[in-house]
Amino acid sequence: MDITIRELEANGMTFRCRTAGDSGEPVILLHGFPETSHMWTDLMPRLADNGYRTLAPDLRGYSPGARPDDVSAYSYEALASDVFALADASAFDRFHLVGHDWGAIIGWAALHIDGGKRIASWTSLSIPHYLGTAKATYDDPGGDLYRGILIQLTTEGVFEGLVASQPDAFRSTWSHSSPEEIDEYLGVLQQPGAMRAAASYYRACNAHKRALEDPSAPFGDVSVPTLLIKGTQDLYVRAMSVELAKRYMKGEYRVVELSAGHWLAQEQPDRVADEVLTHLRAHPL
Repeated sequence: MDITIRELEANGMTFRCRTAGDSGEPVILLHGFPETSHMWTDLMPRLADNGYRTLAPDLRGYSPGARPDDVSAYSYEALASDVFALADASAFDRFHLVGHDWGAIIGWAALHIDGGKRIASWTSLSIPHYLGTAKATYDDPGGDLYRGILIQLTTEGVFEGLVASQPDAFRSTWSHSSPEEIDEYLGVLQQPGAMRAAASYYRACNAHKRALEDPSAPFGDVSVPTLLIKGTQDLYVRAMSVELAKRYMKGEYRVVELSAGHWLAQEQPDRVADEVLTHLRAHPL
């Protein structure tokens, strides 16, 4: 099944999107940091071949036509609103949602905002319920590596300067991606304002602290059928987050742990595809 690249108008912006499948139940896939919708190019044809219609946008900040300058434009609420605006632009009433890394954080916010009306099933890769993940970010004694990265990300100019000055060194971030995929990621991040936009996700939420400190942050108990796929060797999101997340899961909830790191769709594509398809089939629209 071929993947098509198209542009969609949503929330007053233009999003570059990948699509596959002409009919069937819709599935929206949200990429993480610092990637693009290219991360889904193995999974999308598999879903389409099994009767699903897929939409994978380059998210706000990654699409050239959806790259606001203001850090506040990357709040949880703003990012989650794009999910529903893109669904509307695609004429998706109800849909399945899949997200990885920041795409998963956006998904957790979208679940709360949606209240079970439009999202039929939810699959999160690497990120347990975000309130548990955010708390573990600061409570886990073994989380110094990620806390150090957050300091870089939230300091104006530091992370965006890394891509500009050391693009080849930055390639090692994507330890399991193909050269073609990495070339796309760097091509996008090197566009004017793109790396600052990507880092603005972290700055808008104050390195995940807003979820812990602001009662208005859009997260809470979840009853939508949920699949979490988590790598046991993930250096950034560790086991404590899985444990702390359990208290927020009030509906059907299944956890699949893989012998893998953070980049699950690239490290174990067959297993990820099998688990996602099983979850989708168990929860038809």
